Amino acid sequence: MSAAEIVDQYGLYIAIGFVVGFVLVWLIGRANRKTSVKISKDVLDDGEGPAARNQALIDAPMKSAGAEELPKAEAVKVASSGGADDLTQIKGLGPKLAALLGEIGVTDFAQIAAWDDADIERIDAQLGRFQGRITRDNWVEQAKHLSQGDADSFAGKFGNNG
Repeated sequence: MSAAEIVDQYGLYIAIGFVVGFVLVWLIGRANRKTSVKISKDVLDDGEGPAARNQALIDAPMKSAGAEELPKAEAVKVASSGGADDLTQIKGLGPKLAALLGEIGVTDFAQIAAWDDADIERIDAQLGRFQGRITRDNWVEQAKHLSQGDADSFAGKFGNNG
């Protein structure tokens, strides 16, 4: 049986199948259509360019909830010894934390080694999602070993660097 004979014999059924298929696809597409809201005019569209409604929030620096930002001089008691240390040598203090500490003025081991409980609390409040790492990873004790250049006792207690 050739294609022409099939179309002659079953053409009406084929046409009805196409129509039913088209209607089903149309109904399914219509049922899945999401409601859309059409606004005739944007209330901020006064021909002045993009709205600046939240620009102050966009430009504001991020702070963790409940933590007030301290001036850099208050954040760190001990002045830097001049050269910045590689703070990532402290176990639990990675590059992101080192950069964050650098922003608040902490650049060397001697500063961290000199922190007391109040200093730890103030600095920890500024660490955002890294809060609690100072005490959990014992940064102050590690910094004391590193600031004194005591690599052997540091390695014995905290493991090798690198």
